[in-house]
Amino acid sequence: MFTGIVEEVGAVQAVEPGRLMVKAQIVLEGTKLGDSIAVNGACLTVVALGGDSFSVEVMPETLRLTNLGGLRRGEAVNLERAVALGGRMGGHMVQGHVEGTGKVLSLIREGDAVLVRFSAPADLMPYIIKKGFVAVDGVSVTVVDCDAASFTVSLVGFTRANTNLSQRRPGDRVNLEADIIARYVERFTTGKAGGVTMDLLREQGFV
Repeated sequence: MFTGIVEEVGAVQAVEPGRLMVKAQIVLEGTKLGDSIAVNGACLTVVALGGDSFSVEVMPETLRLTNLGGLRRGEAVNLERAVALGGRMGGHMVQGHVEGTGKVLSLIREGDAVLVRFSAPADLMPYIIKKGFVAVDGVSVTVVDCDAASFTVSLVGFTRANTNLSQRRPGDRVNLEADIIARYVERFTTGKAGGVTMDLLREQGFV
């Protein structure tokens, strides 16, 4: 589980079939083989550690559903370690399970902020609502507005300075993950589930 609060922006050091090596510093602290790190919002398992880098395996399914397959050496990526029990959650609950990709449609300066509009797949839009949460390349952001096919977020200076979203331009592909709470609400209100049970909560890691 992640929060969508990016810890640092790393750089792709090597791209190999089924494997990425990423240069980093902060996320290496305390990280062990087998730990999870979100790379542009995709939860990946650390399979090798170096003095200033880590390597992760990337499955074909992950490459199909995310923008990781298009990464090139030197490209900036958002990094976040999995949440430690008892730690603060400054963003929202992010699983690191990228559900699809969208594209940057426009960027408009608004005072000190930048309004960015993204397209999104039709099957994700029902879970993206005004004032709700969405993870974009692993960054927890609040939706300012949305329509049937796109949504807008406002990026403050801190977010632009500490994530790779400042480098995104119209046409760029981004990873998207809808708020998991929205999916649970739909399931429980449409009769697709038998209700909230301790077994279900335990299965999903809430207890």
